[in-house]
Amino acid sequence: MSDLHEALVQTPIPKDEEGPIFDEPWQAQAFALTVQLNEAGHFTWPEWADMFGAEIAAATEAGRGCGNEDYYLCWLAALEKIVAEKGILTADQLSDRKEEWRHANDHTEHGQPIQLGADH
Repeated sequence: MSDLHEALVQTPIPKDEEGPIFDEPWQAQAFALTVQLNEAGHFTWPEWADMFGAEIAAATEAGRGCGNEDYYLCWLAALEKIVAEKGILTADQLSDRKEEWRHANDHTEHGQPIQLGADH
C-alpha cells in the first residue's frame, strides 16, 4: 500500500463549517484518483490545472452551474481527458470501464457497495 493511499485512507473527507466538501463518494474518489495519478508522475499539476480550467470554462460558457456536482462533473471530465491524452487508458478501455460501472450499478441492490466484475 502506497504512502499516498495510506494518507487518503487515514484522512477524513475535508469539511467546512457547513459539512463535507464532497456531496457524493464518487467526488472524493475522483479527487483522490487525480492526486494519485499526479503523485505517480502521469501528469504535472499545471497540466491538470489547464485541463480542469478548460472544463470549468466550457461549463461556464454552456451556462451550467458552479455547485459541487457541476464542479466535480467538470473534474471528472477533465480526468477522463487527461487519462486519454496521456495514454494511461485508451478510449476503448475507458469506455469499457464505464460500461462495467453502469452494469454493476444497475445490478447492485440500493445501499450495497458496487463491485466490478461481480456476478449478479
